[in-house]
Amino acid sequence: MRFRQPPSARTVFGDVVVLLFLLSQAADGVLTYIGVSTIGLHIEANPLLVALMITFGQGVAVAGAKVMAAGLGVSLHLFGVHRILAVLTGLYLMAAVIPWVGVLFGS
Repeated sequence: MRFRQPPSARTVFGDVVVLLFLLSQAADGVLTYIGVSTIGLHIEANPLLVALMITFGQGVAVAGAKVMAAGLGVSLHLFGVHRILAVLTGLYLMAAVIPWVGVLFGS
C-alpha cells in the first residue's frame, strides 16, 4: 500500500490540502482563543492545551500549539503524504472548527 508520493512530485491536490489544513489550524486557533477568553478555560476539551494556557497564558499557548501543528502539517506535505493530511484536515474541521462555531455563534 503506497501512501506517499516522492517529495519532488508537486500536485494541485497536495497544495490545496496543505492550504486547507493551514486555514483550519488558523480558524481553530482564533476560535479557541475567543472561546476561552469569553467563556473560560473549562470550555476547552484538550487538557494539554489547558495546562499550557495556565502555565504560559492563553495567547502564547494557543499560538504555540497552532504553530507546532502547522509545522507538522507542512512536514507531512513536504513528505508527500497528502491523503493523510486531507484526513487530518477533515478531522480538524469536524472535531474542532465546527463545534467552536456552534458554541460561539449558535443560537
